[in-house]
Amino acid sequence: MNKIKKAADFQKYLKEQLKNKKIKEYYDEYDKQLKIAYQIIQLRKKKKMSQSELAKKIGTTQSNIARMESGQQNFTIEILYRVAKALNRNLKVSI
Repeated sequence: MNKIKKAADFQKYLKEQLKNKKIKEYYDEYDKQLKIAYQIIQLRKKKKMSQSELAKKIGTTQSNIARMESGQQNFTIEILYRVAKALNRNLKVSI
């Protein structure tokens, strides 16, 4: 029950913060990146794959995977394609 209250409190806090135009711009800019990062985490965990295993499959380091999953690294189409392939998924990009 406490987690639900905290989530509701955060949503209320976020709604207030997004009234600030500058904060809204940053949120909109990084929201997509964080959603992609979250998808990578979920798919990797579903496959019971470690960050190191994913890194090896796509030809990078575990620390790069950690940065991707924390939203601290910009994604290229190439890296997203390699991640999708390693996780047996199709990459779909739309504008």
